[in-house]
Amino acid sequence: MKNQFKKVVLAYSGGLDTSAIVPWLKENYECEVVAFAADVGQGEEELEGLEQKAIASGASECHIVDLKDEFVSDIIYPTITTGAVYEDDYLLGTSMARPIIAKAQVEVARKVGADALSHGCTGKGNDQVRFEGAFAALAPDLPVIAPWREWDMVSREDLLSYLASRNIQTSASATKIYSRDANAWHISHEGGELEEPWNAPSKEIWTMTVDPEDAPDKSEQVSLAFEKGRLTKVNGKELTPYQVLVELNRLGAAHGVGRIDIVENRLVGMKSRGCYETPGGTIMMKAYKALECLVLDKSAFKFREQIGLEYAHVMYDGRYFTALNDSLLAAANSFAQLVTGEIVIKLYKGNATVVQRKSPNSLYSEDFATFGEDDVYDQSHAEGFIRLFSLSSRISYLNKHAK
Repeated sequence: MKNQFKKVVLAYSGGLDTSAIVPWLKENYECEVVAFAADVGQGEEELEGLEQKAIASGASECHIVDLKDEFVSDIIYPTITTGAVYEDDYLLGTSMARPIIAKAQVEVARKVGADALSHGCTGKGNDQVRFEGAFAALAPDLPVIAPWREWDMVSREDLLSYLASRNIQTSASATKIYSRDANAWHISHEGGELEEPWNAPSKEIWTMTVDPEDAPDKSEQVSLAFEKGRLTKVNGKELTPYQVLVELNRLGAAHGVGRIDIVENRLVGMKSRGCYETPGGTIMMKAYKALECLVLDKSAFKFREQIGLEYAHVMYDGRYFTALNDSLLAAANSFAQLVTGEIVIKLYKGNATVVQRKSPNSLYSEDFATFGEDDVYDQSHAEGFIRLFSLSSRISYLNKHAK
């Protein structure tokens, strides 16, 4: 492997895995390592001192790219318009961040003249597919080094021993039992007691939201205004897409909104168990769907549901940079042009409940829907509709009972 590459750009988080990858790449490939980190809203505490840590572990330089606004505006908002939810529960928090991170990593690689890319994804997970699928679409000329598929280290203890033998400092320890991934949309938790599905998650699992049992006894209402599928105001205040998400995360987290505990099907074939916290995203998805229910007719909403089901797999499986992705987003965006209006949601002890809704494009008509007297609907017309709607059933019966 030595002298195969001159300069490698590594997706670097400063965690145990990537801290070990920097010296490992230098030793095994004798290459220069450039660290790359993406700020996708994971929090300042995760980015603090990251550049110094990367340099101390052997990287020649470290590029930290601010992608927060782009992530929310260009990835999260369009995904909301599709209604995508993976396996009925997962709001795709980790999945959504990967395309924009991979794209920025390729851009850094081009900028510094790198001849290879690297990441710290394991051979068991989805992220290796998501990153390398994006690399294949954006930079197929750049080979990818995946140390977890090459080295002989197999445990957290192995990595700690490796770093200690080289006098490289790390804040990680053998007692850390949870694997977490955070960004502006969510935080995920895996490992520890969660590896046994019969174990209920302990209070230590959750780090973003208040336990619903400890949430305020008084509910809180939040108003959300949409313009052509874009959430533009929260409680009457105009905010940028990223500011909207920050504010809704704050409001939702205080009421314990957005917790799920699921066993999901990974792309690589195995099942995994994880806990996810998506407070702001849960509120946004509920509000968006409530507006769709006002403005889309039955056939349109049925098709949008099909888009959401398919797009959940496209995003989860790392197929963002594909023609199918573009086609689904374009279809969803055509429906989103009608999604204008206001939704009021009540937050209370882990629940986000739609209580008010209005839209200038609403197809709901009280005149037609009322149970009281009306002048617009002749109920006798329903007889002919039902007869034609069920005509095939009548014919089928006649065929079966023909003498």
